[in-house]
Order: sequence, then structure tokens, then C-alpha cells
Amino acid sequence: MAQQPVLVYDRIARNRLNTFLLMAAFVALVACCAIAIGIVLGMPYPYAPLLIIPFLIFALVGYYSSSRITLAISQAHEITKEEEPELFRTVENLCIGAGLPMPKIYIIEDGSPNAFATGRDPQHAVVCVTRGLLQKLDHPELEGVIAHELSHIGNYDIRIMTIVVVLVGLAALTADFMLRLTLWGAGTRRGNRSRSGGSAALIIYGVALVAIILTPIAAQLIRFSISRQREYLADASAALLTRYPEGLARALEKIAADPDPLEAANKATAHLYINNPLHEHSSFLNNLFSTHPPIQERIRLLRAM
Repeated sequence: MAQQPVLVYDRIARNRLNTFLLMAAFVALVACCAIAIGIVLGMPYPYAPLLIIPFLIFALVGYYSSSRITLAISQAHEITKEEEPELFRTVENLCIGAGLPMPKIYIIEDGSPNAFATGRDPQHAVVCVTRGLLQKLDHPELEGVIAHELSHIGNYDIRIMTIVVVLVGLAALTADFMLRLTLWGAGTRRGNRSRSGGSAALIIYGVALVAIILTPIAAQLIRFSISRQREYLADASAALLTRYPEGLARALEKIAADPDPLEAANKATAHLYINNPLHEHSSFLNNLFSTHPPIQERIRLLRAM
């Protein structure tokens, strides 16, 4: 038993390092995209990043409104302590143990068991559960799920993933905007100068165009990888908080095996849930493009703690 906390802390440390490296790669990717756009448009290097200022304004608006939009899309409604006293007690007790402020609690009236956390920081956090989660899990299992979601809040995963999702949208919008400008002739004179300036300039111009096209795909892959790392981290943190990894492991088994579809889920919100509600088939490519790690691997790691 003495070894269990050591394994959990080791898992947490590795996942945090992996997330930091992935975030650094993401920032570098967006910066390279800005430079590529500048090359295609023929702008001097120092001015290329200025092209994304309008998109950054859009991203800032999305960052502060994402929580409200997510809850509205999910058809969730806020509840009071009088309506769900047991759920509130579970959340309150775990918040005390984690040293977190009490989040708002929302419920989705759906029979499929699932849950997610949202909000930009612990002071503006929301824990949302489905009616099916309350009906189909016993107390240790429910406690494991709530601990997982509170761990997302405590580890600032909700902020990281909000930023990542907004940045992915920013990269996609920037690339799309640039390609549309190219179709209308932007960069044509630059391309002509590159052709007249020799093969080296032409290669640089071609590489810049390819980089703009591939940036949204690479951004999505990094986003999925960060999301998977944060799920592993939240599992490990939840096990540390409850001191009972088996509760969360059993909950994940029940959630994965449940046949009821979550009607309110869609591709825009699926990454938030404790388990992907869209039930994609397992394969190498699906795992590569999945927001969640394979659930059997999560269960195995929990039971090894």
C-alpha cells in the first residue's frame, strides 16, 4: 500500500511533463503558421504574426463564453442542494479534500451515465453529470467520477483544454482564411518573384503553402494528444483524492458498457466527458484521432495503482 501514492505521483508528474511538451509544440505550430502566411503574402517577417490579431480577438471572446455555450448545447440545467442533497454532499466533501471552491452543479436529463467539468478556472467551474450517472452508479463509483472531474478543475485542465480548443479553431480559421486569399490571388506576385528568384525561393514558397494546409491537421492531432494526457492525469489525481482507484475503475466499466446513447453529445463537446459518448470503434487511427485514451487501458492503470 505504501507504494501506491508513489505510483500515482509518478503518473501525475509524467503526464504534466507530456502536456507541457505538447503545449510547447502547439505554440510553435501556430507561430510557424503565422510565418508561413507572411511568406506567402510576401510580408516582412516581423509583421507576419500581426495577421492573426483579429483571430486572437475572436479566440478571447470564445474563451470567456465557452462554458455557457457548452452547457447550453448539452441541454444542462443548474440544480440546488435541496434538489440533489446526496450529490451536493459528495461534491462538497471532495472539494474540501482537494482544497477547491464549491463549483456550480448542473444535470443533463439523460439516461446515459456520463459527466464533465467546464469553466475557465476553479472560481468559475461547473461540474455537470447526467441523470443516468446518478441512477446507475453506487456511491464509491459516483465519488470516483466526481473526483475525476474535480481533478480536471484542480489541475486547470478545464483552462488548458479551453485554450487548446480555441487555438485549434484559431489555427483552422487562419489557414482557411489564408487559402481563400490565395484562391483570390493573394501571394501571386510573391510567387512570381519566387519563381524569378530561383529554385530556393520557390521551394520556400511551396513549403509555406503546404505548412498552411497541414497546420489544422497537426493542431487537431496535438489537441487530441493533450486531451488524452489530461484524462490520464485526472484519473491518477482522482485515485489520489479518494484513495480508492477501484471506485473509478468500476465506474468507467459501467459507463463504457452502458448501451444508452447520450442524445445531447456531439463532436464539439465529446472531448469534455469522462468517456467519449460517441462510442467510436477502437483502432490505431481512431485512437490517434480520439480525445480519450482507450478505456480498458485507463482501467488497467487505475487497478495497477
